[in-house]
Amino acid sequence: MHGLIGGPLRWDVESVCSACGQATADCGRALPAWLRDRLLADHGPATLRVTDPSAERVMLMRVLRAELGIGLPDAKVALGQVLAGAYSGTLPEVEYLARKLRRAGVSAVAARP
Repeated sequence: MHGLIGGPLRWDVESVCSACGQATADCGRALPAWLRDRLLADHGPATLRVTDPSAERVMLMRVLRAELGIGLPDAKVALGQVLAGAYSGTLPEVEYLARKLRRAGVSAVAARP
C-alpha cells in the first residue's frame, strides 16, 4: 500500500509465507524504487494537471521546489511537464503535490489517463 496517511506520503508492505505462515511487515516514508516501479506497472501512472491556465508560475515552481527537493533548473523542467500535462507518478505522489498546490491557491488535480 502507498498512500497519504494524515498528510505525508507513507507506504507499507505485508506478506505471509504460504509454507510456514510467518508474517512480515515493512513500512516507511521514502518509497523504494522497486516498490514504486511495481506500483506503476500494476496500476499505471497518474498525471498532475493544473486546471487554471492562468495559475501563477512562480507559485507553481515554489511548491515544486519545496516538495520535490529540487533546484531551480529541475523545477523549470518539472513546471514544463506540469503545464503540458506530462508530469506523472504514482497516484499518491501526484495527489500529494496536487494538495500542496491547492493549499498554495493553485487549482490542481491528480488523475489517471
